[in-house]
Amino acid sequence: MNPRLLLLGIGLGIGYVLGTRDGRARYDAMKAKVTALWEDPRVAKARDDVQEFARQQAPIIRERAEAVAKATPGVVRDTAKDVADKVSTTAKDVAAKASATAKDVKEKVADTASDVRDQAKKAASDLRSRGDSVVDGAVNAVGEARDRVMDLVDDDEDEPTI
Repeated sequence: MNPRLLLLGIGLGIGYVLGTRDGRARYDAMKAKVTALWEDPRVAKARDDVQEFARQQAPIIRERAEAVAKATPGVVRDTAKDVADKVSTTAKDVAAKASATAKDVKEKVADTASDVRDQAKKAASDLRSRGDSVVDGAVNAVGEARDRVMDLVDDDEDEPTI
């Protein structure tokens, strides 16, 4: 759940309880129940038992905390070394994978460039052959046109002049 929505819901609930008459009445009723529960002899005995247990355990907890505090530098050093080793190993793995990926990309780029070069050569060859056939067709058309014109000119010369 979104913490902001939870906070908003709690705020609305508190606003309702403290800001309205019905809310205030419910607040007073809840407070009375909690106070009665807190003052119940069984709860008071449980509180006293917990306090006594805490007093008895305080020295033991203190000794354990001191022992942990003394051992902490070694543990931290060992943990830091382990973390450093893992980071180093991970960095080497990442470098190896990056190198392999770079080689793959290089090969794919080279293959693609070769394919593009071959396709460009083929397209140039096709254009040359098309251009040659167009030029041949144009030369033939010009030759035929010249021949027709020459036939007309020759025909004009054969006619008698008046």
